[in-house]
Amino acid sequence: MPDRYKTVLLFGAPGAGKGTQGKILGQIPGFFHLACGDVFRSLDTTSDLGAKFLDFSSRGELVPDELTIEMWRQNMHAQTVLSLFKPKVDLLVLDGIPRNLGQAEALAPYLDVLSIIHLVCPDLDAMIQRMKKRAIKENRLDDADERVIRRRFEVYDRETSPVLQYYPAKLVTEVSAMGSPAEVLEHVLEAVVPVQNTHFHNPL
Repeated sequence: MPDRYKTVLLFGAPGAGKGTQGKILGQIPGFFHLACGDVFRSLDTTSDLGAKFLDFSSRGELVPDELTIEMWRQNMHAQTVLSLFKPKVDLLVLDGIPRNLGQAEALAPYLDVLSIIHLVCPDLDAMIQRMKKRAIKENRLDDADERVIRRRFEVYDRETSPVLQYYPAKLVTEVSAMGSPAEVLEHVLEAVVPVQNTHFHNPL
């Protein structure tokens, strides 16, 4: 078994900005960001794995955890071979995975989770308004329907609570998602920079 990847997990309800924060962190030397959606989008649909993924997605079904983890594992291997991700100097930042308890357990042999950033939304109505504005700006029609938004929040709460409880509470830092991206980033960095400094003495 290879050394586990030193990892920061980003959690947050839909619209909380975890993708935005992950992308910003990924631009900073010493951090490597990977979103689960990027794994799906980069998949070679002519491969055996890609064909299985298409089979589920074309029917509108969720991709099984086992298949998701295998796609993630192969993607990480490719990133490492290409030296896009350097495990000896880069802190891995994941968002969108693990999405549920089963995925968290399956990823345990691969991840050394050092910190979890939970972007919290204390004002649900404000988050819904933010998502509606984003839907108009980015033409995301599914985010314009308030009933759909509320359902997505319910699914997130149902699936994510057990995942957060799976990890030691001392690893979790709650950060309000309601500030500007720069304000949120300031608090995220306060949590993750000490982790990077502790585990990577000379980040490139």
